Amino acid sequence: MAAVFLHQPSRPGFALSQTVLRAYPDRLPQAVCIMRPVAHPPTPGWKAETAETLRLAGPLALANLLQMLTYAIDVMFIARLGTDELAASSLSIAIFGLLMWSLQSLTGAVAPIIAAELGARGPALRPVRRAMRMALWLSVILGLGAMLLCAFAEPFMLLTGQEPRIAALAGEYMAILLFSTIPMIAAGVLRNFVSALGRPVFATAITALGIGVNALGNWMFIFGNWGAPALGLQGAAVATLITSLAIVAFYVIAIRLDPRLARYHIFGFFWRPDWARAKEILRIGTPIAFTVLAEAGVFGAAVFLMGRIGALELAAHAIAIQIAALAFQVPMGVGQAATIRVGYFYGAADHEGIRRAGWTSLAMGTGFMLFTAAAMLAAPTLLLGIYIETDTAENAALVALGAKLLVVAAAFQLVDGVQVVAAGALRGLKDTRVPMLIAIFAYWVPGFGTAVVLGFQTQLGGVGVWIGLATGLAFAAVLLLWRWHGRERYGLTLRSA
Repeated sequence: MAAVFLHQPSRPGFALSQTVLRAYPDRLPQAVCIMRPVAHPPTPGWKAETAETLRLAGPLALANLLQMLTYAIDVMFIARLGTDELAASSLSIAIFGLLMWSLQSLTGAVAPIIAAELGARGPALRPVRRAMRMALWLSVILGLGAMLLCAFAEPFMLLTGQEPRIAALAGEYMAILLFSTIPMIAAGVLRNFVSALGRPVFATAITALGIGVNALGNWMFIFGNWGAPALGLQGAAVATLITSLAIVAFYVIAIRLDPRLARYHIFGFFWRPDWARAKEILRIGTPIAFTVLAEAGVFGAAVFLMGRIGALELAAHAIAIQIAALAFQVPMGVGQAATIRVGYFYGAADHEGIRRAGWTSLAMGTGFMLFTAAAMLAAPTLLLGIYIETDTAENAALVALGAKLLVVAAAFQLVDGVQVVAAGALRGLKDTRVPMLIAIFAYWVPGFGTAVVLGFQTQLGGVGVWIGLATGLAFAAVLLLWRWHGRERYGLTLRSA
């Protein structure tokens, strides 16, 4: 029967026991977990690996871009309220985003765990289900901690020297936004699950639906349309909360309706703990979280540095960083795909497959960033026009400074692409501790150090802060690429128990 072989030509697979199929012909979902290994298919060639990586990275990158579009919509609506509101939201998002990205990355350790299980044992229903269960448990536990930290955002902003009126606006915004933490972290876990199981297009579709919900929510609650209260900046936070809850609901529906995903029953026996799996997620994920914390932290710190220089610099940074971050989403998607592809071959102990998956992803991510760098150099004003009106006198200074920042952003596009894909490939090998140390050093010693010196000790100001960001990314790219290149020498390709 056609269901006997449950593997794709380009990755390790397993066959159902013929005895089980004969004994239980009407119970395939239950029988599928009784497996016997078969010979792994040949390692895919470079062309086949490129096709497989594109198949996985394409939807993930598009989902990342759509997610950034969700944030961009917030900026577009909030910018209509005024510079103070835009600056206040930037400060809040710097803190909130830092927590969300790091905690989503921690729980995202479930992706290489699932990929290794699939590479080693085929469907692996029970191990995958238990890993997902504990990742969702951690979403709730860690989300509660993040909410507590967010509650003290305004006092922290005042301690960093932000203007009191801006800090007050940011505090009001954060008081609502913090309730989005748990659903956002949980949505990240569910996204990793559908992607690792070969359904990355679900992440794309659900993120697209989320954009519609977010745009409608902003339109209603910021300006008071359709009978909703006009809440101003707080309305944007309400829209984010509604969107995060809707996205979780969309994932639950998609997982229950898709036969491949539903057979894992990831919501079954949800009350049963598996502390060994939770410990594994924390062991792999905690260094990832600190890595993201180091990178996102230095970009978040840049927001506060800009705020100390002036409101104009902070507003220009808020817009320019959106453009740079939008470009970053494609290599980030390639890096996510690299984690899964490398993880498959790591689980199968296929060293050549690991090599091809990693280098293919690095070439793809770096190649794309060549195009984005060229666009930032060739048409900075056109890109800024996506967010603000560039031909008005009141925005002239903002446009001029934003264009300078984009020139610096173009310079670090290539190294940004290299470092995120290399980190993703190393995560596929469950190598997270040394990359964490690399990130902490690169972003905070040469990176932040250069930003402070050039931003406050020279006439460069905000441009100097961005040169510091580029310096940190360059150091991270070189060191992570060096580690990937020496993976055999460091014993990273030897699968741990």
